[in-house]
Amino acid sequence: MKHWGLALLIVLAWGLNFVVIRFGLDELPPMLLGALRFALVAFPAVLIVKPPKLPLKWLLAYGSTISLGQFAFLFSGMYVGMPAGLASLVLQSQMLFTMIFALLMLGERWRLPQFISLIVASSGLALLATTTPAEAMTLAGFFLTIAAAASWGLGNIVNRRIGQLGGVDLMSLVVWGSLVPPLPFLALSLWLEGPELVMSSLAHIGWQSIGALLYLALAATLFGYGSWAFLMRHYPASTVAPLTLLVPVVGLVTAWLVLGEALSLVQLGGIVLILIGLMINVFGDRLRLRKRLITPQAAELD
Repeated sequence: MKHWGLALLIVLAWGLNFVVIRFGLDELPPMLLGALRFALVAFPAVLIVKPPKLPLKWLLAYGSTISLGQFAFLFSGMYVGMPAGLASLVLQSQMLFTMIFALLMLGERWRLPQFISLIVASSGLALLATTTPAEAMTLAGFFLTIAAAASWGLGNIVNRRIGQLGGVDLMSLVVWGSLVPPLPFLALSLWLEGPELVMSSLAHIGWQSIGALLYLALAATLFGYGSWAFLMRHYPASTVAPLTLLVPVVGLVTAWLVLGEALSLVQLGGIVLILIGLMINVFGDRLRLRKRLITPQAAELD
């Protein structure tokens, strides 16, 4: 793989994303942060990037799940007490929700590795939820982050449907899909956070918030998803997709270094279980296939 440097930059950009969100939420309420983030992603990019060739309903479905739903829940969860490092890990449970929605909505059958993955990763999530002290992580923050992962998982099903249409450019989908969330985010902000807080936050916006918004829009979204689309076009998904398992590693390490988010041994145990569960989901079928290929060869040698 010639583009390892690009792949690692994407992982770094997405891993740092959670610390940057934390900085943004220090000065901006979550719904307003979401509205500004996706407004920056959409403009002026929509003036340069051609719209994707797909029905409007699928563009709305993509923007409502991957963008609006995922980040409304994630930003809210981190705002009410979900640590940045743990958020980067718990959000990866989107793989499990993708499996569940694929079973319910697409009729996909699970294989043994998927069952084992679900049990192991769910055990790790339960361990984190029940053993993390309230001062380190609130249950509201945890379950809102789980909801964000579920929205991402539902968005993955939408992505599969869009992929079946053929000829849809992912960068175009990201840019034009970002037109969907700003107005709903702004409406939620005015409703939940109130006009006074919205106006006050905009009037006193500082360089920390501006820097966070630029990073979230340009680095995490346009660079991250644009480069990811490039890699997915040039390499097999089985080669590229496992790299996302490095994102929570970067997120946990940077949250520890930058924010001082320490972890107990029990929390580390939960983290290890989740990572093992995700790895089983990614690599389980490949290992079973390799075993089937090796076993007959061994029999022939005997």
